[in-house]
Amino acid sequence: MGPKSLRLTRLIVGQKFRVTLSLILVCASVSLGTAQTVQVDATPSHVVNQFSPLFALGSTVDRVPSNATDMFFRPDQIQQVRSAGWGVISYRQNTDLFVQAWHWNPKGTWSDPAGKGYFTGDATPTQEMIRHSYGYSLRHRGFTRNNGTEFDGFSRLDDGDPESYWKSNPYLTQMFTGEDDSLHPQWVVINLEKKESVNAIRIAWAEPYAQSYQVQYWVGDGDAMDEQDKGAWKDFSSGIVTDGKGGVATIRLNASPVETRYVRVLMTLSSHTCDAHGSSDRRNCVGYAIREIYLGTIGADGTFRDLLRHSPDQKQTFTLCSSVDPWHDRSDLYVAPDRMESGDQPGFDLFFTSGITRGLPAIIPIAMLYSTPEDAAAQMTYIKKRGYPVSYIEMGEEPDGQYMLPEDYATLYLQFATALHRVDPNFKLGGPVFEGVTEDIKVWPDSQGRTSWLGRFLDYLRAHNRLQDLAFMSFEHYPYDGCETPWKNLYQEPELITHIMQVWRDDGLPPGIPLLDTETNDHGGEAAVDIFGALWLADSFGGFLTAGGRSSHYYHDLSYSPPHPACDNSWGTYHMFMVDEHYQIKQRTAQFFAAQMLTQEWAQPKDAEHRLFRASSDVKDAEGHVLVTAYPLQRPDGQWSLMLINKDYDHAHQVHVVFHAGESNPPQSFLGPVTRITFGKAQYQWHPNRKSGYADPDGPAATSTLVGDERTLYTLPAASVTVLRGNVQAVDRR
Repeated sequence: MGPKSLRLTRLIVGQKFRVTLSLILVCASVSLGTAQTVQVDATPSHVVNQFSPLFALGSTVDRVPSNATDMFFRPDQIQQVRSAGWGVISYRQNTDLFVQAWHWNPKGTWSDPAGKGYFTGDATPTQEMIRHSYGYSLRHRGFTRNNGTEFDGFSRLDDGDPESYWKSNPYLTQMFTGEDDSLHPQWVVINLEKKESVNAIRIAWAEPYAQSYQVQYWVGDGDAMDEQDKGAWKDFSSGIVTDGKGGVATIRLNASPVETRYVRVLMTLSSHTCDAHGSSDRRNCVGYAIREIYLGTIGADGTFRDLLRHSPDQKQTFTLCSSVDPWHDRSDLYVAPDRMESGDQPGFDLFFTSGITRGLPAIIPIAMLYSTPEDAAAQMTYIKKRGYPVSYIEMGEEPDGQYMLPEDYATLYLQFATALHRVDPNFKLGGPVFEGVTEDIKVWPDSQGRTSWLGRFLDYLRAHNRLQDLAFMSFEHYPYDGCETPWKNLYQEPELITHIMQVWRDDGLPPGIPLLDTETNDHGGEAAVDIFGALWLADSFGGFLTAGGRSSHYYHDLSYSPPHPACDNSWGTYHMFMVDEHYQIKQRTAQFFAAQMLTQEWAQPKDAEHRLFRASSDVKDAEGHVLVTAYPLQRPDGQWSLMLINKDYDHAHQVHVVFHAGESNPPQSFLGPVTRITFGKAQYQWHPNRKSGYADPDGPAATSTLVGDERTLYTLPAASVTVLRGNVQAVDRR
């Protein structure tokens, strides 16, 4: 889940921890026996990762309010952003989350010359630079809300307008997939919000209508959409239709009402009749379309009682759908000031020439869920002609957040991959860009009972001999739930990031396909800008790389700090800076300093190989929580750099650091000058005050020099990130 994805994550926080800490002695005269120990496995053959910081420690750029772009990309603002030290940038694609078509280039051609239909951006660069790009709301959407549109947009399934209609994506039909439509059934789901008595449905079909479909209800304890493996869809006794004729169909589904919260219409055979846009484009004549849907009961006298609320806004009864036709017209442009959801995907020319990419190849997305293969190919043709460097191409955005079935995503993936590889067979494509989950993503069981989203996606690629089209697997990491983030949540990293990465491997992701965390931050509450956010950031990035990840990307560079739309306690979330009313940077937040600790103190800020090893500590509280995590790095300058995160909010800890380079070698330690850099509560204090929240003190990190040997104790202040840097060797006692 991203900041764009406001539905609560699937993380279920376990038991509530009560932290009982023992007294810690921190004075310099403490004897070696009372200190706790950090053990570093420095055996050369035990290296867990090798990386260049410029490519492994990255950041992101996302959609911003349309009136903020020019300020954010002003040279003096970019200079402050770059001072954080991040490397490769991952450009985030937000319009998929808002069920919009993205015009990455404002100039292009429509499938209908009248200025409507399917839009393809102009692939030919001109002297005019693309500074802004926007989303266009889709006419035929079936979502009341989804993970991006919590406040804007609505479903056409129950908007009360008999002329509007939902329509499924034509690219999921046999004309494009080459497979029978029954292998990609399309569906709409009605969420009644609580169990109601249901025995009838009325469907006002548009063209094309379903000739074969099933009306089903949800049985089980789990949520039909968010716990899809904890229940099943069951056909109503009279809910199977094999000879649909379109028009308005009223069906008595059961002799007696069924108590249910969710009802699904599953469509498997289309009439292939053309919708209101005409027969000149075959995309108008495939898939399924519904004008309005009604659900409730039919009494003995034949009276239909509708349970749904029909209105052209989000007060309507909540509906969801399998896909949406990306048809739109020029009047659907959605731009409003001061709102990200109606804002600007910064233009590619502005992005690549502003300096924010640091001259490094960027990770670039293509819109896929609500776009066309032709438009994706045009986008990458344009970028290639401009000569802009690209490392990876992400395919779509958060299909799990759109409740898209893996087989539907997979067939789109292959269609778009084919189009992109015609532009350049060397393009490295990947996804699925999962939202921030901490457990495996489960979907309704298929005919073989399989419920793993990623497992089924990979199986589809294998079955079509196209696994080679997946050059990387990407996901987002947003681990915490709700609007309050208690300090105890900090103890869950790095286990959370390590666990979910192992889940993807267990799902069948081959070991040779790298993992990219292309968007990450801790949470949308006030904790993000408090010292919590700094400690989490260091721990999560260190944990990701220790687990073998290729690159992780901080969310995000542009200092957009609005009130969080779901959390009224925070204005500074997900960013390294607070800004004023004109979007100009006015103050750094904790995560700015954490970024510098990672990119300029722990790692050496250059494109050279760093070798990462494992470390463990025995610093625990009375409940067994590890309070100090450690990440040892062998830098190209020959120094060892040990990043230590003290998660004890109230107490400092002294640690003895021991390096083990193999069983046959004696223990080693830092020897000689040791540089210590610390950032914690003493350097930073956040004072919440909604929009006027501020930090005082506000950094910087504190630097000192120690003389190390095998008996040296290193003090880790309470709630801090500390980097120790120096040379390591055994002490010669001869």
